[in-house]
Amino acid sequence: MAKNNENITPAPKSRFLRVKCTDCENEQVIFGSASTPVTCIVCGRALAESRGGRARILTPILEVLE
Repeated sequence: MAKNNENITPAPKSRFLRVKCTDCENEQVIFGSASTPVTCIVCGRALAESRGGRARILTPILEVLE
């Protein structure tokens, strides 16, 4: 029988992030553990690079979405 304070489903280790492109100021939602390079959909600037686990975010993070 599970105890009341046990977490049955663990929290995810990755999150979605709302970032802002420094070139065109477009705001875009990206995955924090992206497995491919992520570019801005407006101007094509690189927003994140894949690093095998968590992505390297190259622009300001405005919000962490849960």
